[in-house]
Amino acid sequence: MTLWRKGLRRYEGLSLKNKIFLSILGVVLMISVAIAFLARYILVSSLTTELEMRGSAIAHSVAERGGGYVLDKNSAMLLSLIFDEARLHERKHLISYIFVTDQEGEVLAHTMTRAFPAELKQANMLPPTEDRSVRLVSVDQDDIHDIAVPIREGLYRIGTVHVGLSKSHIDSLIATLRLTFLGFISAIILIIFFISNRLTQYITRPLSKLTKIADELSRGNFDITMDLQEDDEHWKPTDCPAYENTEMPCWHFDQSVRAAASHRTCGNCVFYRKRGGDEVAQMGDSFRNMVWSIKLYRRRLRESEEKYRSLFDSGPDPVFVVDCEDFRIADANPRAIELYGYEKDELIGMSYLALGPENRKDCLLFNEGGENGGEADEAGGTGCLYHPKVLHYKKGMRPFYVNVHACPISYRGRHAIIIAVTDITEMIEKDAQLIQAGKMKSLGEMSAGIAHELNQPLNAIKMGSEFLAILDEQGQTASKDAFRQVVREISGQVDRAAEIINTLRAFGRKAEMLKEPVDVNKPVRSVLTIVRRQFELDNIRFHLDLAEGLPPVLAHDNRLQQVFFNLFTNARDAINEASKASDLGARRSIAIRSWAESGGVAVEVRDTGIGMAEDMRDKIFEPFFTTKETGQGMGLGLAITYGIVRDYGGQIRIDSAPGKGTAVSLHFPPAG
Repeated sequence: MTLWRKGLRRYEGLSLKNKIFLSILGVVLMISVAIAFLARYILVSSLTTELEMRGSAIAHSVAERGGGYVLDKNSAMLLSLIFDEARLHERKHLISYIFVTDQEGEVLAHTMTRAFPAELKQANMLPPTEDRSVRLVSVDQDDIHDIAVPIREGLYRIGTVHVGLSKSHIDSLIATLRLTFLGFISAIILIIFFISNRLTQYITRPLSKLTKIADELSRGNFDITMDLQEDDEHWKPTDCPAYENTEMPCWHFDQSVRAAASHRTCGNCVFYRKRGGDEVAQMGDSFRNMVWSIKLYRRRLRESEEKYRSLFDSGPDPVFVVDCEDFRIADANPRAIELYGYEKDELIGMSYLALGPENRKDCLLFNEGGENGGEADEAGGTGCLYHPKVLHYKKGMRPFYVNVHACPISYRGRHAIIIAVTDITEMIEKDAQLIQAGKMKSLGEMSAGIAHELNQPLNAIKMGSEFLAILDEQGQTASKDAFRQVVREISGQVDRAAEIINTLRAFGRKAEMLKEPVDVNKPVRSVLTIVRRQFELDNIRFHLDLAEGLPPVLAHDNRLQQVFFNLFTNARDAINEASKASDLGARRSIAIRSWAESGGVAVEVRDTGIGMAEDMRDKIFEPFFTTKETGQGMGLGLAITYGIVRDYGGQIRIDSAPGKGTAVSLHFPPAG
């Protein structure tokens, strides 16, 4: 069993050509051996039988012709007869002896040149009822086929004729015949050997070529020739229009009607073919078609990679490829190296989360609906995320702001994210300058009200100080209660003036992009400290319904003050368009309400102004859109408000109708 398995392993290790060749040769050898054994048996038995029949014919001839000589006891004529029969033609080599006996078994004549062996008379006794007896006997150590036939005269047997055939001569004839037959079989085997060798070469030649081509392809050599038949035309890839023009679909595989209509020669493609013939030829054609399609699409893939690599490298914005498993940077374009100040070797392998505190892992995970801190990309629903105004750090922890656009990709067989970063630091600085200019303009507009607010505590302080000065001039002393009351009033008015100044200073300070937990009621009250008196002079009243204990939102107090200041001033302008301050019966009020809602906080500013049509509501957040007269406004207030609210992940909703006022509601997510 072990030898059989070893033989099978060696057979499995042979090439297909040798397997076919050895299989054919083995089958032919087995058949030849079987035929040889069968033929040997048939030929040997047939030849022996034929020679025995010939010996019997000689014996019968002697019996017919020598019957009279036996009756006459004419030994001389009988001896002449048997010698003639024994020496006729080639019989002398076959016949060892002929002898004749009478009824009593006495030898009447024989052809031996030596003394007749006495035991030979009894070696092959012919039974009375038999017409022939054949027996192998030994004469002087020679094996002889002794054939005995009766000599009859009428119904009586008068003697017996014995013809001895030399077994060695018969064996010599058989050996000669066997040698001739083996030579014939050997010649047939050699012919079959040559034919099978040629046949296996012819059958396996395409497979050998396929193997060589496959080996070259596995080494990345796609420029080899694919002629699997010697009569194949040596076509060139440049003859294919789809190979030259990567924008053109392949007629054969892409099934493009446009390509077939533009290039009618593609209808009978010379590159893709499926001929008839055996399975090997069909497999060769299929392999050839497969290799051609690989070459075609490999060229297209290479050109596509080169094109997109050039776009990647030459992009004006930094681009990162980040691994989804560990958030390591797998690749970065030259602009990223230039902007962040790192060498490429430093960036590759660095964690993307280390570039900024806001690069949380959950912001890079892609769930449906743009969850986990990002906004779903509305460009095509591709699962991309957009993160605006994210704080990043250059090498050396130098901060700057970017917009981040991230999309999932497959990179080198791994799930990855391609992240495009846009530096918006300069834009944010300009926005901050614009917001600051708006604040200064607003402060300028509110200067009269602010002056009035400051005059009240100053007048109270002056009156208290003058009262104490008069008492001192008159040499009078104020009672302790009166003195304590005046001092307390002066101190309270100083605190009130300081609060107003601090509010103005905080409002006028340049806003930062930092985020911190903020109670939305606080910026509302701060702005009201500045504008309330001015609005009341215009006969506009505030109605507050601010809920206490609201959850904080992640924002910045200064920037939220700008939001509410813009909303209050817009509400004032809308009210002034609807009615005049002198209209005592007009409804001139602004209602401010805050409340907690599921998952966040909301603030609503509702006015009794002129309202707006539906088509106008779609434009009011556009920069430089305004309904005011020239010189009355630039149309940036609501655009700035919209940008600030969106920066903090909030939403703005407007409910308005002509003549029914406007309600602007802000919805913020919780700080947690």
